[in-house]
Amino acid sequence: MKRIARIFYFHAVLVLLAGCTGNTDEESAKGSSEGSSASEPVEKETEETTSTSEGEEAEMNKENEVPSEETVATDAESTTSSDSKGEESSSQYSSEEIEYARVWLQLGANQEIDGLYVQHIPAGEPLNPDDETSGTYPEDVIQLAGSRLVDGSVTYSGNGDGTINVYNVPLRWDGEYPAGKEFYEEIIDNTELVSVDTGDDQEVIRLIKLLNIES
Repeated sequence: MKRIARIFYFHAVLVLLAGCTGNTDEESAKGSSEGSSASEPVEKETEETTSTSEGEEAEMNKENEVPSEETVATDAESTTSSDSKGEESSSQYSSEEIEYARVWLQLGANQEIDGLYVQHIPAGEPLNPDDETSGTYPEDVIQLAGSRLVDGSVTYSGNGDGTINVYNVPLRWDGEYPAGKEFYEEIIDNTELVSVDTGDDQEVIRLIKLLNIES
């Protein structure tokens, strides 16, 4: 009888132990599940925050990027367009027109003229048509003059290398005639070799627009 009681008691203890172990496992599993569920929103929130930060950083980097080639090209075109609206260039005029303007700009007595008159004088023409003893030009020459006597004149021949031969003759001769051949021969023999400067481009253009070339 005692043996049966011991066996019954032993089985009862085993049942109690098994029940306690099961409850402990369920609570542990439940706690683990709740912990996992609680951590998921935190991890999700962390991921969203990280994603937002990365998006903001990418946006800032985009704003600070070096301008693209298209932007640079647009800026270059804008600058070119701005330059094209600026000062006029003398390159659109003929070499003869530029020469006349440069010579007058360098040697003309008066720069504030109303017009710049150009006369071509062929070789063999007299220096002074009013004097029968006048010598003649040994080469084709060009005479530049303003619209008034006070503007002065420049008579020269071009050498085609940026230099000219300047003849010291007036626009209008005054004096006693005949002056004699020696007087005119001295003028011809003492022409001055001058190197013509390029001058200020805008001043050259201004004088070109005042040209009146006699045919």
